[in-house]
Amino acid sequence: MVGLPGAGKTRRARRLAVAHRALRLTPDEWMIALFGDHDAGGKRDVLEGRLIAVALQALRVGTNVVLDFGLWGRDERSALRWLAASEGAACQVVYLPVSPEVQRARVAYRQATAPETTFPMSDADLDGWRRWFQEPDAAELDAGSVIPGPPPGWDGWPQWVAGRWPQT
Repeated sequence: MVGLPGAGKTRRARRLAVAHRALRLTPDEWMIALFGDHDAGGKRDVLEGRLIAVALQALRVGTNVVLDFGLWGRDERSALRWLAASEGAACQVVYLPVSPEVQRARVAYRQATAPETTFPMSDADLDGWRRWFQEPDAAELDAGSVIPGPPPGWDGWPQWVAGRWPQT
């Protein structure tokens, strides 16, 4: 799942998990339950790494997986596509765009009606994240497209993954 907060990723991930009898892994749910914070001093990367390890184990035994991570960066998405391919699994990038107006309304509604399921997000946060977000291109959305190599300075995707998501 690719998209900014308020795009509808978790709602779509839930539907996909049911439709495909898949294990759905959502870091925010774990971060809230374990730490009550969206990053908790850098623990999010470690948690995401552990969830990716679980996802890979599930793929190895033939279980479908939906990663509801947000995946704002192209390198993250390419690395996960590579990991899935290395396990012989197909990977589909699902992107949910959202306009700034709809995003703000959804984030405010979620905060007002279910604050225990989310983290506070200011307009400045949303604006900053939107600037940082790398929208997927057509090649990324094509499940059969070639996965690009890792960014400059990395020997391969395994090394990049280990640096981005410790303990995967």
